[in-house]
Amino acid sequence: MNDLKKLNRHYEAVAWGLLSIIWGITILFDFIPFGVGLVGTGLLLLGVNVVRSLNGLSTKGDNTVFGILAIVWGGLELARSILHLPFVLSDWAIFAILLILLGMILLTGELFRARKTGFGDLH
Repeated sequence: MNDLKKLNRHYEAVAWGLLSIIWGITILFDFIPFGVGLVGTGLLLLGVNVVRSLNGLSTKGDNTVFGILAIVWGGLELARSILHLPFVLSDWAIFAILLILLGMILLTGELFRARKTGFGDLH
C-alpha cells in the first residue's frame, strides 16, 4: 500500500476514534446538549478534510457536506435549547431546514461544475 493510502487510513482511524469519544461523552453526560455532539461531529468532518488538504490528499465531498449539515443541525439544536426562541423549532422544522440546505449545497456544487466546464457539456 502506498504512503498516501496509509496516511489517509491513519486520518480516518483517528477521526473515527475522536468521533467515538465525542459521542461517548455526549451520551454519558446528560448535561451536555445533543447539539454539542453534532457541532463536534461537523467540526471533526471538516477538520479531517483540512488535514487531508494540507498533506496533499484529496478531500472528500461527502465529509464537507455532512460536516456543514452537522454543524447547522447542532446549531439549531443548541438554539432551540439555549436561546428560548419565540417560535417553535420542532424536529420536523430542523429536518426541513437541513433538507433545504442539502439541496442548496448540491445545486451550488453542480452549478459551479457546469460553469467550469460550460453548460453545453452537461448531457
